[in-house]
Amino acid sequence: MNRVIRKAKPSDLSAIMQVMDAAKAIMRASGNMHQWTEGYPSEDVILSDVEKEGGFVVEDGGRIVAYFAFLPSPEPTYAKIYEGEWLDDVLPYHVVHRIASYPDAHNIFSDIMDYCFVADRNIRIDTHRDNTIMQHCISKYGFTACGIIYLANGDERLAYQRL
Repeated sequence: MNRVIRKAKPSDLSAIMQVMDAAKAIMRASGNMHQWTEGYPSEDVILSDVEKEGGFVVEDGGRIVAYFAFLPSPEPTYAKIYEGEWLDDVLPYHVVHRIASYPDAHNIFSDIMDYCFVADRNIRIDTHRDNTIMQHCISKYGFTACGIIYLANGDERLAYQRL
């Protein structure tokens, strides 16, 4: 395994969208039928991450095997949290969004989190209630369940933080 994490470039878009399609297939196969629907995440969303210098790819042997967004606070959808509270609501933080990988790329979540926690020790993340795979990874990595947030479109997400 020869993994490298680097900032994504616009020229990576086709490979990133292939990773997104693979991740959606993993979700559907595990019973998560309602997350990442109706063309989300779109090419525009990914390009926005890249323009903000918050889009990243994971390469293994020169092949893009995963994508994620790592963006600084504030995250507008995290301004209000329900049925709980953030571990800290004062310090700046980073948020990790849109983690996607091929099914044969193992330990991606840990590689991504190890990378992100070098840059910031205060990270928030959220996931769909039906995304049991991501919930398992988040909990295993030591995040604390903090409550529920709502996306701009009103969809519910389970919210986590690790300091």
